Amino acid sequence: MYSLFSGLQNISSAGEQHHPNTSTTATMWVGATSMAGWWAAAGPTIASFMFVWAMIQQSCPPAVRHFFKKYSRRFMNYFHPYIQISVHEYVGERLKRSEAFSAVESYLSKNSSQSATRLKAEIGQDSTNLVLSMDDHEKVTDEFQGVKVWWVLNMTGSPTNSGNSFPNPDRRHYTLTFHKRCRKLITETYLKHVLGEGKEIRVRNRQRKLFTNGSGGRWYYGHTMWSHIVFEHPATFDTIAMEPEKKQEIIDDLLTFTRSKDFYGRIGKAWKRGYLLYGPPGTGKSTMIAAMANLLNYDVYDLELTAVKDNTQLRTLLIETTSKSIIVIEDIDCSLDLTGQRKKKEEKSTDDKEKSPKESSKKEEEDTSSKVTLSGLLNFIDGIWSACGGERLIVFTTNYVEKLDPALIRTGRMDKHIELSYCSFEAFKVLAKNYLNLETHLLFDQIKELIGCLKITPADVAENLMPKSPKDDPEKLLRKLIQTLEGVKSAAVERESQEVNPEGLTN
Repeated sequence: MYSLFSGLQNISSAGEQHHPNTSTTATMWVGATSMAGWWAAAGPTIASFMFVWAMIQQSCPPAVRHFFKKYSRRFMNYFHPYIQISVHEYVGERLKRSEAFSAVESYLSKNSSQSATRLKAEIGQDSTNLVLSMDDHEKVTDEFQGVKVWWVLNMTGSPTNSGNSFPNPDRRHYTLTFHKRCRKLITETYLKHVLGEGKEIRVRNRQRKLFTNGSGGRWYYGHTMWSHIVFEHPATFDTIAMEPEKKQEIIDDLLTFTRSKDFYGRIGKAWKRGYLLYGPPGTGKSTMIAAMANLLNYDVYDLELTAVKDNTQLRTLLIETTSKSIIVIEDIDCSLDLTGQRKKKEEKSTDDKEKSPKESSKKEEEDTSSKVTLSGLLNFIDGIWSACGGERLIVFTTNYVEKLDPALIRTGRMDKHIELSYCSFEAFKVLAKNYLNLETHLLFDQIKELIGCLKITPADVAENLMPKSPKDDPEKLLRKLIQTLEGVKSAAVERESQEVNPEGLTN
């Protein structure tokens, strides 16, 4: 063996004299051989370790395995140079979706389309473009001020709850990994950057939604009492039939509110604002709400009070609304009999004493209506719970503002009262531009003279300007509107004459 090795050495030395690179090649060959030998020797050791570990997992009690796993991780952390931060999708007892998770998801969608290999697509805001984001168990790299970080989207299945017929949602969470030396930069600067930019991207890309509460709606694990569809109402302030000065006043008020987060915090008020829209039917109250939502890019929560069981459920619905939203109660004077509840309490107590126990129990069985009270609604508007979330508008609409309880519409609850009245000439010009694409016409002067002394709603004017046949040209529609206005004027004159002389007597 020794002579064989000496012979190989002599051959190698002789080769080195003629080929200088032979020594390097031989060294590499010996190194590779030694590495292969090391792995061959280590193989049985690794196999033995895996066998012993499997036996430990099967034989040791769970508490011992948990103890060993817990402290082994702590021990390894002393030598591991990286830190990990997890952002979970659902937080809290009721598993409400985390805004931090949504912000991170939106932020990573910006660069995941370029670096990730597996993506998922969703419909964007305009319903024509797809928004891409990283798929489950995917990893992307981000760089901030010269520092590299890694994001991974993990998902673990949740077991079903035996007491609930609905499965729990799968638990997803993002894991952020970075080096220890960058702790201060990541925790103090980078995470704020991610949340801020992620929220902005989310607002730009998200599909706004129109929510409603179902009758007898019941919350169950991982779900809410609200159902929704995509909000696609096309109304804007440009298309609203209203005087330009009044329109601009409302726009300025809305935009000032959205920029006043610090101001509301400084004066100690919840970041919300109430609007009361009142006026006759057909004056554009619902259209105004849609225009407000489109201007501010807010979601809309259409709250049906008659479907709310009691004050507790009303408060639950409030908690489950998001920021950047408008909470709407339309026709509040008709939703519940809130105007006379204070007086009815005394009358009810008197009536209950006079009724027999049989009649009282029968009435309780039949009474399945909403138990929402005026006090509960007032607390909903500006109570302690109204401060949860932020950047929200609360809008009431009514046709009869005089029927509402003064406590419901006072300043501080309904901060701005907006009257939407009958159609003026300025409002007519907006409708003529919308429906007929006309900014001026010879018939406008006649319409101005008639519409200034009549009470006709924008809805009625719009109906006359709506083309119903290919033969309906602008002039024909304007003349049709003039006929309608003259008919309204004649009816008004006749009505006034009847009021002056109700029995139709002549001198």
